[in-house]
Amino acid sequence: MSMSHLYGRRDEEEEGVEVESFEVTEWDLANEFNPDRRRHRQTKEQATYGIWADRDSDDDERPSFGGKRSKDYSAPVNFVSAGLRKTAAEEKQQQKGEGGSDDSDDDAPAKKIGGNFRGNQSQRFAGGIQSGQGIGSWEKHTKGIGQKLLQKMGYQPGKGLGKNAQGIVNPIEAKVRKGKGAVGAYGNERTQQSLQDFPVVDSDEEEEKEFQKELGQWRKDPTGSAGKKKPKYSYRTADELKAKGKVAGQSTAASAGELAQVKVIDMTGREQKVYYSYSQMSNKHSVPDEGPPSMSTRDQKGSGFALPELEHNLQLLIDLTEQDILQSARRLQHEKDVVVSLSHESRALQTRLDSEQDAIQRMEAVLALVERFPSGETAPGEGPTLQECARIFETLQTDYYEEYKTIGLADLAVAVIHPLLKEKLCSWDPLKDSSSCLEDIGQWRAILESRDLHSSGPDSNMDPYHRLLWEVWIPVMRTCVSGWQPRMVGPMVDCVEVWAPLLPLWILDHMLEQLILPRLQREVDNWNPLTDTVPIHSWVHPWLPLLQTRLEPLYPPIRSKLSNALQRWHPSDTSARLILQPWKDVFTPGAWEAFMVKNIIPKLALCLEELVINPHQQQMEPFHWVMDWEGMLSPSSLVSLLDKNFFTKWLQVLCSWLSNSPNYEEITKWYLGWKSMFSDVLLAQPLIKEKFNEALDIMNRAVSSGMGGYMQPGARENIAYLTQTERRKDFQYEAMQERRDAESVAHRGISAGVPTNFKDLIQTKAEENNIVFMPLVAKRHEGKQLYTFGRIIIYIDRGVVFVQGEKTWVPTSLQSLIDMAK
Repeated sequence: MSMSHLYGRRDEEEEGVEVESFEVTEWDLANEFNPDRRRHRQTKEQATYGIWADRDSDDDERPSFGGKRSKDYSAPVNFVSAGLRKTAAEEKQQQKGEGGSDDSDDDAPAKKIGGNFRGNQSQRFAGGIQSGQGIGSWEKHTKGIGQKLLQKMGYQPGKGLGKNAQGIVNPIEAKVRKGKGAVGAYGNERTQQSLQDFPVVDSDEEEEKEFQKELGQWRKDPTGSAGKKKPKYSYRTADELKAKGKVAGQSTAASAGELAQVKVIDMTGREQKVYYSYSQMSNKHSVPDEGPPSMSTRDQKGSGFALPELEHNLQLLIDLTEQDILQSARRLQHEKDVVVSLSHESRALQTRLDSEQDAIQRMEAVLALVERFPSGETAPGEGPTLQECARIFETLQTDYYEEYKTIGLADLAVAVIHPLLKEKLCSWDPLKDSSSCLEDIGQWRAILESRDLHSSGPDSNMDPYHRLLWEVWIPVMRTCVSGWQPRMVGPMVDCVEVWAPLLPLWILDHMLEQLILPRLQREVDNWNPLTDTVPIHSWVHPWLPLLQTRLEPLYPPIRSKLSNALQRWHPSDTSARLILQPWKDVFTPGAWEAFMVKNIIPKLALCLEELVINPHQQQMEPFHWVMDWEGMLSPSSLVSLLDKNFFTKWLQVLCSWLSNSPNYEEITKWYLGWKSMFSDVLLAQPLIKEKFNEALDIMNRAVSSGMGGYMQPGARENIAYLTQTERRKDFQYEAMQERRDAESVAHRGISAGVPTNFKDLIQTKAEENNIVFMPLVAKRHEGKQLYTFGRIIIYIDRGVVFVQGEKTWVPTSLQSLIDMAK
C-alpha cells in the first residue's frame, strides 16, 4: 500500500508536499445546505481498511485522508457584483482562464463541477439577484437606513460604487500559506496586487529571498516554475561527522557498541527507510536532502534509471563507513584520555619519587649525625662531650624534626647521654655543691622533655628526660640521703629547693617520701627532749614548706616525748614554753588544746592555788608564771583557769579587807593594779569582766552600807567615780569591738550580706572560725530547734544562746560559745 493513502496531498505540481486537510470545503457547505442529498454508500473495502482503503474518484465523497486536494486560496475571491456586469467576452475569457489553470487532467472534472457548484451556491447565497438589478431591494423589510446613508455619501441607485461609479475593478487577491505555521513563518505573504497598490519597500524581502534560497535545497521553487531544477548535493567531512557523532553520543544513554547493531525501520515519511543506529536516525534531518523530484523527473527515473538495490547498497556502505569513522574517532579519543591519565599518574609518581629521594637524603644526613655519637667500640675520652651531644640533638630537632619524631631519636639519650652524665655525677656531692651539674640537666630538659607525655611513675612509657633523672640523678641522691644526718638540715633543704624546678612532680614526691621522710622518722624516734640540746623544731620545721602534711606522722611521737618530759616540769621553768611555742601553729588546734589541757593547765592551776594574795606584801612571781602562757593557751582555757583558781581567793581577800576599816584609796589602787595585770583580750572576756564588776559592786555596797565602821571623807564619791569610769571603759571597748566586727564584715564583701537576725550572726561567726553550725534533724527542746555548734548542742530563744550543760540549759555569750567550740 502506498504511503500517500495515509496523508492527503495538495497539488503535486504546485507544491509537491503531502499535508493533511482539515479546512471547511465546498462539500461541507453543500452537505449543510442540502441535507437530503444522496449519500455515498460505503464499500466493503472501505469497511475493511477504513482510511487506508483505495480512494474512490467520486467527487461527492467526503474529503478524508487521501481525499480531494485542499481548496486553492490563491485564486481570486468572487464577490457579488454591486451593479456592474461583465460582458460575455470577459466572462468567457475568465472561464477559459480558470479552465487553463488546471494542471492535471484527472482533476479537471472535479474543478468544473466545483466551479459550477460554487456558481450555483453564489447565486443561491445572493438570493437570485443579478448584477446591477434589484440592488438594495432587501431594504423593503427595513426602515431604509442603509440606503439613506449611501445616498448621503453620493451613491446613486442603479450605478456602481466609487467616485466614478466604476465598482470593484479587481477583486482582492488572497495568498495561500505554504504550511500550517503561524503568520510570517514562511516569509513575506504580500500579493502582487498589494505590491502594485501599495508600493512600499519591504524590509523582509531580503529575508524572503534567503529563505527561498534555503528552501530550494529540498523542495521546488514556490513560484511554481515548471522548469527542471538541478539537484544539489551536500558533502560532509570526517571532522564534521566526528563532531555530529559526539553530539549524538552525548544524547544517547546506551553504549555506542550496542546502538551500532540496532536496526531501525522508519515509516514516518513517504517511503520506508532503514537505519542501522539510533544516532543515524536522530541525524536524518541534520543535512538537507535533495528536493522532491517533479512528476517528469519521477517518470524519467521510473522509466530510465530506477535501481533501488544499488541505492540501498550505496547507502549501506556510506552508513558503515560513517560508523567506522565514528568508532575510530572514539578509540582515538579513548587513547588520548588514557594518555592524559597516564601523564597525570606519571607526574604523581615523579612527585612521590622526588619526595622519597628527598627523604632518603634527609635520612642519610640524620644517619651521619647519629654516627657521631659514641658507641660501644669508642674508646673512653674519644667520643663527643655532653655539649657536643647537646648540639647534635638540637640540630636533629630543628633541621630534622619529622625524622626525629618518627624514628624516636630521643630514645638515643638512654644509650648516649646516660653514660656521660653518670661519669660526670659520680664525683658530685649534693650537700657540698648543690648547684653543680644544674645547668647540664637543665639543658637536657629543654632537649628531651616531651610536652605530650605525662609520666607518673617509672614505667616503660617514661619520658626520655624523666628516665634520665630516674636512672642517673636519683641514684646519686639516694646515696647522698643514706649518709645524711637529719639534724644538718640546711644543705639538704637547699639542695632540694635548688633542684625542685627541674624535677618532675612524681620524682620530687618520690625523693621526699621515700628518701628524706624515713630518715626524719628514724631521727625523731631517737630524739630525747631531756638530753638533746638542739631543739627538735630547728631541724624539723625547715621541711614544712616541702613536706607540708607529709610530716603529720611525726607529730604524735613528738607530742608523746614532750608530754613525758613535762611530767616533772614546774611553771617557773621557762624553757618549756620556748620549746612548745614553735609547735603551736604546726599542731592542729584540737591537738594543741588537748596537749595544753593535759600537760600545762594542771601545772598552772597548782601554781595559782599556791599563790598567796596579800595586799600588804604580795608575791607576784607565780601569777606572772601563769600569765606568761596567755599566748599559748586559748582564751577560754585561761579564763576558766583564772575563774577557778584566782578570782575566788581574790574576792575573798577584798571582802575581808573591806570589813576591817580599810583605806578606800589603797583598795582602789589595789583593784586597779590587779586589773592592769590582765591584757585587753582577757578583759574583753565576759567572765573576767563580770568578776571585776563584781568587785566594784562589793566596794559600792561596802561604801553605801558603812560596813567596817569609820569611812574616810570622799570615799563614797571615789568608789562611785571608779565604778562609773570602769563601766564607761567597758562600754567604749564593746562599741569599738562591734565597729571592728562591722568593718571586717564589710571588708569581706557586701555580697556576703549583713546578718538580719541572731541566727544569721551565729552562722557568720561559725564561718569565720571554721566551725560547723547546722540544725539537728527532728531534735527540739520546748519547741525550739536544736543546733550543733562544733561539738556543742545549742538552741536559740529570743536572741539568747542556750548551751546544754550537765543538768540544765545555760545561757552564754557568743564569744564564750566560740571559745567552747574551739
